[in-house]
Amino acid sequence: MSHDRRESGFKRRTRVSDARSTLLDAVSPHDRTESVSLPSADGRVVAEPIDAPAPVPSYERAAMDGYAVRAEDTFGASSRSPVVLQTAGEDETVEPGDVAAIGPGEAARVHTGSAVPEGADAVLMVEQAETVGDEIEAFDAVAVGENVGDIGEDVAAGQRLFDSGHTLRPSDLGLLKSVGIDSLPVYERPTVAVIPTGEELVQSDPGPGEVIETNGLTVSRLVERWGGEARYRDVVTDDEDALAAAIERDLDADIVVTTGGSSVGERDLLPEVVAEIGEVLVHGVALKPGHPVCLGRAGDTPVVSLPGYPVACIVNAAQFLRPAQKRVGGTTAVPFPTRRARLARKVPSEPGTRTFARVSIEDADDGLSTGESDTDATDGGDADVDLPVATPTRASGSGILSSVALADGWVVVPEPREGLEAGAAVDVQLWEVTP
Repeated sequence: MSHDRRESGFKRRTRVSDARSTLLDAVSPHDRTESVSLPSADGRVVAEPIDAPAPVPSYERAAMDGYAVRAEDTFGASSRSPVVLQTAGEDETVEPGDVAAIGPGEAARVHTGSAVPEGADAVLMVEQAETVGDEIEAFDAVAVGENVGDIGEDVAAGQRLFDSGHTLRPSDLGLLKSVGIDSLPVYERPTVAVIPTGEELVQSDPGPGEVIETNGLTVSRLVERWGGEARYRDVVTDDEDALAAAIERDLDADIVVTTGGSSVGERDLLPEVVAEIGEVLVHGVALKPGHPVCLGRAGDTPVVSLPGYPVACIVNAAQFLRPAQKRVGGTTAVPFPTRRARLARKVPSEPGTRTFARVSIEDADDGLSTGESDTDATDGGDADVDLPVATPTRASGSGILSSVALADGWVVVPEPREGLEAGAAVDVQLWEVTP
């Protein structure tokens, strides 16, 4: 980066989607795996395809409380003319599921989920029968297979459950346990070194001209929330040698992230440092807030230099660090969930720049959905009535951290649009909801 560039600023800004693609092209999934127990696998990424080793259920099971019968023994039964069956076992006190087999003209009490005795091929619902001594009166006929769950009805033996790259959820863990899996291979969590920079930064008790460091803390917690392991480093001052040494120290990490010093001012040294020890891929993105992001690599390690203004730092972390971290970890970043709302007032935007407007939502009790983060989330449709109200917390000001902390999400104004009018129906991205 030359001195002239510092004086002239950014002559060209890369589109967000192009910048992201360039970064992801420089990112490769690591191949490190480990075996974890099922309770520890929530949120982890499956490292190899998983097939069911056993069927679920592994036996024919009753789908209703009632009586296991041979269907042909109930033919002709009605409320006026019940069919009389004998209780299988010694007497009517035999516990449901204790009878191993029934013969012609017999019935055995079963509960939902219990095994159907050998010889039975249907279950008569308890409401359709009555026990009289050691006999059972059937008031309805059942067909073969009625109220009986087949072997493998839920999961067949050998069925593909999850492919490599799937992020496990609590319901997935229940499914895996049901087929007898108690541990499985997953990718190791990506390691992300987070390096806050700036000679003005302190951790506490700031004096005149000093600022409390927040970006590194915020980004390191986002890394953890997104499934990685963060190395939250001490502040590095604005010195080229110190910055280079800090980055080189952490090149064994999967990604190096710096905060601050990414623009074109005299103290914005990181683009030069990255260029000296590696390669700058993108510097300057058509994004607001936060266009001075710098994306590069040093050797095989991606380096993401986030702007120092807190809001810009967070926006860029969500747009670039998150998808890069997910790819390193063997998966892809899922779209942020969205909530439909109506703008309380106009949101301005510069054509050719993607704008992220922070908003708070009132009366947002429904309408949750998922949506692509790169699409135009507005249509102004007249059909959207009784929507919650989305109020911009601040139209500008990338240094106002409270505008994010007090917001519920952000509205994305795509590049072709020149702002959004008050009353427009929009999709608010709930960027802190989904890992």
